[in-house]
Order: sequence, then C-alpha cells, then structure tokens
Amino acid sequence: MTITIPSHLSDDELVSQLKSLAGDEREATARLIAHLAELDARGLYRAAGFSSLFTYCCEVLRLSEPAAYNRIEVARAARSLPVILPMLGEGSMSLATVRLLASHLTAENLPRLLDAAKGKSKRQVEVMLVGFFQKPDVPSSIRKLAVPVPPVAVSADMPVTSAPSEGLLLTAPTTPARRPVVSPLAPDRYEVRFTATAKTREKLRQAQDLLRHAVPNGDLGEVVDRALTVLLEDLTRKKFAATKQPRASRGTKPGGRYIAATVRRVVWRRDGGACTFVSKSGRRCNERAFMEFHHVDPHAVGGEPTIGNLRLLCRTHNALESELFYGHGHPTDGRTLPGKSPVPRVSCDRVG
Repeated sequence: MTITIPSHLSDDELVSQLKSLAGDEREATARLIAHLAELDARGLYRAAGFSSLFTYCCEVLRLSEPAAYNRIEVARAARSLPVILPMLGEGSMSLATVRLLASHLTAENLPRLLDAAKGKSKRQVEVMLVGFFQKPDVPSSIRKLAVPVPPVAVSADMPVTSAPSEGLLLTAPTTPARRPVVSPLAPDRYEVRFTATAKTREKLRQAQDLLRHAVPNGDLGEVVDRALTVLLEDLTRKKFAATKQPRASRGTKPGGRYIAATVRRVVWRRDGGACTFVSKSGRRCNERAFMEFHHVDPHAVGGEPTIGNLRLLCRTHNALESELFYGHGHPTDGRTLPGKSPVPRVSCDRVG
C-alpha cells in the first residue's frame, strides 16, 4: 500500500476528501464494533489460541491496548443495545460517549439518554449525566505526594545479577505524574484536583487563616473561588482596561500603535472577550485564550487603533488574517503592496 501526502489537491478538494474519509472511518469503526461484538459472543478468540478478547485484538487485529479496551467495552454495550451502532456510524455518538453512557443505560431511560447525548462531546455528556445521576460532594483534602526516585545509572562497581547491555540504564520505580482532574459531580458542582507546590500549599493555608471570619470552616472551594474572582478582576483590568471607575483616556495619537484604554474596554465588551473570526461556513471561533487586538486595516498600511478598526482575534486567526493580507511568509519587510508604500515589519497587538 502506497500512501502519500495529498499536496496536489486544492483547498476545497482536500477538505472534501478529508470529510469523506472521516465518514468512512466512522462507518468502518461501527462495523468493526458490530463484528467484534459477534466474535466476542461466539468466543472465537479461544479457538484462535487466545485467553481473552483483549489479547486477540492486540495481537491479531493490531489494535493498541487503549484502542482494544475501548472497542471491546463499546462492542459489549452494542451487543445488548444495537441501536448505538448506526449512531456511531453517522457520528452522532463517539466511542468515548458510548463508554460514558454504557453503565447508565436501561430499557427505561435508553431513549431519553441517547437523545440527550446525541451530537455531544465527551465533556458535554459528562455534564449531562450528572444532571440525571448526581454524585456526592468530594471532601476537601490536601495530601503530600511521594517524592519520585531519580534514575539510577549502572556503573562497573555495582553488583548486578546479570551483565546489562551496553549503555543500559536501570530506572527505579517512580510515582507517575497525576493529571489534573475536573470532573462534574452535579450540574453546578465539580471535583477539581491538581498537584501544587509547597509554596502554593502555604499560600492556601494563609488564605484559609485570613478568611476564617468569612469562611470559618476553611473550605478550599470557597477560598479558591474568592482568589480566582480577585485574579480575574485584576487580569481583565490589565488586559482590557475593565474597571468600574474608568479614568479619562489620553486618546489615540494619529499614526501610533497605542490602543487607548477606553478603546480596549469597548472592543472587549463588544466582542464578548472572544475571538470574532467567522469561517466561510458561518462558524465563529469564540476562543478565549491567547487573545490579540487585530487591526482590520493593518497598522502597517495606515490602519488606526480605533473601535471601528479593531476586533479581538485569537493568535491563530490573527496570524491567518496577516497571511491573507500580506501573503505567506509574513512578516514582509520592504515588500510593496499594490498601490501602497513599502510595508515595514508588522507586529501584533497582544491583549495584555
């Protein structure tokens, strides 16, 4: 089989073929799940010399261990609930969302849960499920983690039971890094878990002590919520000049890059603090990270930092707009645009 990067395709052809391939993959996955369910029911992996379907999937079907585990779990759910197979094929349900739903589905709630989960992402289904099956609150706790043991290099004077291969390093067991957890417990409550440094732990303790008059039990959720409220007020003030008592603006100097505080406030509120890029199909980006002020008429060709000439774009779409205006390979030092003077190097106006 020969597969190459389709660099010869036009943009429209590439997008069209990509969508078609994604649809084919969804259909193939649904058919794989259906066949896997039947193979599991017949126990054919045993006659093939395997003690488990999992091992069969890894060694015969060449699936990775996570892929095998996920597909087996979904296949067993599909065996009793075949209605999920066409939903997998059409893309209204993913393997991840089926796995989330599987343990909750019953004959009584099946239509309601499947309809509610249709077209939703994994995170959205997690939130949806706690609306039906709420979990108890997680008690606040702070625990010290074990210190990871550094790798140990084998030297000539160290006793070993057998001679190691040349250049071999023996690594002592280490504590695996814990991933941050944000898990919904109920429609308005989440479990949030992360690893903090000793300095952060001390700051939390000090905040608990200073807030005892308002939060007598020292609840960490309340302490963190208050801290984030203050942080967000500070960040929006610095990045977007958002304040309850704005001072008189010094205005914008003609030809300058400085964006007046009053302009930043208005643009931020008007654009909802999110990227305003809209695709040809009408989809707005709405990203809120790495925001930048974009000049509709670029500053390099005379565009002024005014309310009407500025909008919020994320870093990705600000760069895209620059490429569309100046061409690929921006910045374009000294290049002359049609009817324009030579263009100087352009820099973006980051938010904050």
